[in-house]
Amino acid sequence: MENFTFKNTTDIRFGKDRLETELQAAIAQFGPKVLVTYGGGSIKKSGLYERVIQALAGLDVTELFGIEPNPKIASVRAGQKLVKDNDIDVILAVGGGSVIDASKVIASAKFYDGDPWDLVLDSKKRFAIDQLPVVDILTLAATGTEMNTGSVISNPETKQKLGTGGPNTPSVSFLDPSLTFSVSKWQTAAGSIDIFSHLTEQYFDKKGYENDVRNGLIEGIMRTVIKWAPVALREPDNYDARANLMWASTMALNGLPRTGNVNSWSVHPIEHELSAYYDITHGVGLGILTPHWLDFIYSADTKPYFVSLGRNVWDLAGDDDAVATQTIAKTREWLASLEVPTTLPGVGIETDQDFEAMAKSAVQVNHLDHNAFVKMTVADVRNLLEVSMK
Repeated sequence: MENFTFKNTTDIRFGKDRLETELQAAIAQFGPKVLVTYGGGSIKKSGLYERVIQALAGLDVTELFGIEPNPKIASVRAGQKLVKDNDIDVILAVGGGSVIDASKVIASAKFYDGDPWDLVLDSKKRFAIDQLPVVDILTLAATGTEMNTGSVISNPETKQKLGTGGPNTPSVSFLDPSLTFSVSKWQTAAGSIDIFSHLTEQYFDKKGYENDVRNGLIEGIMRTVIKWAPVALREPDNYDARANLMWASTMALNGLPRTGNVNSWSVHPIEHELSAYYDITHGVGLGILTPHWLDFIYSADTKPYFVSLGRNVWDLAGDDDAVATQTIAKTREWLASLEVPTTLPGVGIETDQDFEAMAKSAVQVNHLDHNAFVKMTVADVRNLLEVSMK
C-alpha cells in the first residue's frame, strides 16, 4: 500500500427535511452575501427553489441560473462577474454535478482577474489563490462532486472538456434523497453508470489489488449501485433506492476508495472527448465505452482483477477463466438493463470523422500512452471509439 494523506472537510447533512431548519445557519456562518447557482429551472418546478429562498430570508441573495449539463465556461465567466461585482461571501449551488462543478470554479474565480478558463487549464493557479466557501444542495446522485475538490468544465469554442482541481471540498453538502424522486429515468440511469464507472476506474489500479480496504469499499459500493439502480428506475419514489444511490455517489469519489494506490483513469478522459465534441450525457457515454474498454484491458496479466470483481461483486462461480469472461458479460448486461443507448449512434453520433482528433487529444492531455492502467495509443483509443459505433 502506498503512502497517502487523506483529508476531507465537507460537513455532510444527509436526510430529508433539513433545509428549513439548517440551511440559513450553514450559509450565514460565511457572511450575508450569497450567490445561488442553479440550472434550467427544474428546481422551480419541484418547489425546491421556493424552499431555498424562504430559508435564506434576511440574507443578500444574488442568482445565477441556466448552468447547463457538461457545464460551460460561459457560466463560470458569468459567475465570476457576479461574485466580484456583488462581493459575494459564499456560493450556494442547488443542483447536480454540473451546477456544483461550475460553482467551485466560480468560487476560485472571485480571486482571479483573468479569464477563468485559465484556472481550468492549470489547476496550480487555483491553489495559489483563495476560494469562496461552497455550500450545495444535491439533486442528482452521480458525480460525487459534493464531497471532493474536482470540477469538469467544457469550452465549446475549443472543443475541450477538462478536469480541474481546487484547494477545498464543499464546506457543507445537503444530501436529501427525496429531492431526487423527480429525476428522470434517463438521468437516474446515467448517474448510476457514472457512479459505477468511478468505481471501475479506481478498481483497475496499477498498484494491484492487494489493498483489501480499498477493494472492500469499492466492491461494496458497486454491489449497492447494481442492486438499487434498477429499483430507482422502477420506483422513482423509493426512498431507500434513492438514499443508497446518493450515498454511493458521494462515497465513490470522496477520496477514500483511492487511498494507498496508484491510479490513472482511461474511460473518463475518452468520454470527455465525446462530450466536448457532441455534448452527450456523460454517464450514458461512459456506459457505452466501458464494456469495450474492459475487453481492451483483459489479458493474462489483468485476469486476476476480473476474477476478483466477478466473485466479489457479480457473485460468479467456476474456474478463473470462466469467471473473468463472465464478469465482462455481466457488466455489459447490467448496463443494457438500464434502458439507455449502448452504441454511439444511439446518442446521435453517426460518423467517425472526429475520432482521430478526439483520440489524439485524449492521449496527449491525459498521457494515456504512459499513465493508463493499460497503456493506450492514439490507434487504441480510435479503435475503442469505432467499436462503440456497433
